[in-house]
Amino acid sequence: MTNIFKNWIAPIAMIAVLLVGTLALAAPSLVSEAQAVSTSTTLTESDILPATFSGETGLGNRDLKSTIGGIIRAALGFLGIIAVVIILYGGFIWMTATGSPEKVQKAQQIIVAGAIGLAIILSAWAITTFVVGSLIGATSSTTVE
Repeated sequence: MTNIFKNWIAPIAMIAVLLVGTLALAAPSLVSEAQAVSTSTTLTESDILPATFSGETGLGNRDLKSTIGGIIRAALGFLGIIAVVIILYGGFIWMTATGSPEKVQKAQQIIVAGAIGLAIILSAWAITTFVVGSLIGATSSTTVE
């Protein structure tokens, strides 16, 4: 029990105490600042982020759903490329097997595994496209690209 306490519980407890202490020290100033803003004026979006924020930082101005959909499409595209490379690698092993049954069997297993992976990736792409498209269509008036 003492090893577990020394290795895990003690450092986690120290971090928790530091975080709570930091929040306790910072909370009064944050509360007074928030009260000053709320009593003096109404807080608008431009108070938090200026209109030129996305242009100045180089960030895009698409909504979150479209951004997540684009990231998922890019990741699935990358995985599809990897699956095709695996299939090509299996074909290369088969071509250079020089009649060895063990190498041919290994190459066939690699090709089958790559084809199964590609089928899973294509299924994931179809499901993702449907779900993201449905979310975008249901929550906004924009259409899916």
